[in-house]
Amino acid sequence: MVLNYIWIAFFLLAFVIALGKLIFLGDTTVFPAIMDSTFVQAKSAFEISLGLTGVLSLWMGVMKIGEKGGLVAALARLLSPVLCKIFPDIPKGHPAMGTMFMNFSANMLGLDNAATPMGLKAMQELQDINPKKDTASNPMIMFLVLNTSGLTLIPVTVLLYRAEMGAANPTDVFIPILLATTVSTLVGLVVTSIYQRINLFNRTMLLFLFAVCVIIAGGTWGMMQLSQVHIELVSTSLANIILFSVIILFIVSGMLSKINVYDAFIEGAKDGFSTAVRIIPYLIAILVAIGVFRASGGMDVIMDGVAWCANAVGIGDDFVGALPTAIMKPLSGSGARGMMIDAMSTYGADSFAGRLACLFQGATDTTFYILAVYFGSVGIRKTRHAVTCGLLADFAGIIAAIVLAYIFFG
Repeated sequence: MVLNYIWIAFFLLAFVIALGKLIFLGDTTVFPAIMDSTFVQAKSAFEISLGLTGVLSLWMGVMKIGEKGGLVAALARLLSPVLCKIFPDIPKGHPAMGTMFMNFSANMLGLDNAATPMGLKAMQELQDINPKKDTASNPMIMFLVLNTSGLTLIPVTVLLYRAEMGAANPTDVFIPILLATTVSTLVGLVVTSIYQRINLFNRTMLLFLFAVCVIIAGGTWGMMQLSQVHIELVSTSLANIILFSVIILFIVSGMLSKINVYDAFIEGAKDGFSTAVRIIPYLIAILVAIGVFRASGGMDVIMDGVAWCANAVGIGDDFVGALPTAIMKPLSGSGARGMMIDAMSTYGADSFAGRLACLFQGATDTTFYILAVYFGSVGIRKTRHAVTCGLLADFAGIIAAIVLAYIFFG
């Protein structure tokens, strides 16, 4: 329901802003720009879905091998003591546990191409145990919020863009990004747990969160001992080694279980293809709405309003130059990336705004895109508190990024 209101708001606000620009400013280009954006974004949504088809078919085929070979179930049993505390409505040892863990791991390593298919597979498994097929269940919402919080240990793409834009030390945003995305994830976890009345204050969860913090701290320390070149080399090599190792591990597990590995892959690949086709309408709906809002000048109105408020209360508007990245990130990953590059190009890669834009890019994920794709893949129409919790996690990540930027670079 919330997503419905937001979708309508994009169109109505775009119309009001465009009409105002036409009447008061005589801008006759705004409505043609809006209509052009509808065609461009509709085409973009289809191209994204088309691009996902091959990746989804590949990874859902691999996942089917792991499922039939028993590897996913074994992983689920191993993780049940921890994940059952966060997802109490999922039966112990359910395959969704293993699939969700693989999705989280891929996200943390920045492996987007693998994370999305694994996430869609997890959503399908969660839908199998969902009593109301058109309504998001508690486990679905928790899973999505943890995805949209965007916890990433190695923000490789951000570091690469900083290097390309001439930053003196491209890795100087590494620790602030890690801290900001950790804040976003923890807030998303806590807020969703409050909504769902999940008790996080138990020994298992506290030990797990402590272990995660230790791993993050250790990884941070290790990465900071490396040069920029070695960070890129290690992260890229590690990602590729892990991905191929997962494929080999699943194939070997299937062979040891004496299943027909090839037939299992084909069965899963067919599911991946149908999933890619099924999400097209949902992608078109959300991307066209976002495109219309941007083309109307709505983003500029928000920016000007925030700058005026910041100056009015005396906190300054140093952060406003990076704000388009923060506003765009929940809506569009490519749009936010473009805003980040524009901020570094306009203000300088080592400027406060340029660095802050990088923190915004790495702090959270594309909330509305993930909601549209994941819920759309299983036909969920009633999202309940998913949007609210996801946006609260995003907001926490944005605030944390601003505070950390002032601490590290202010």
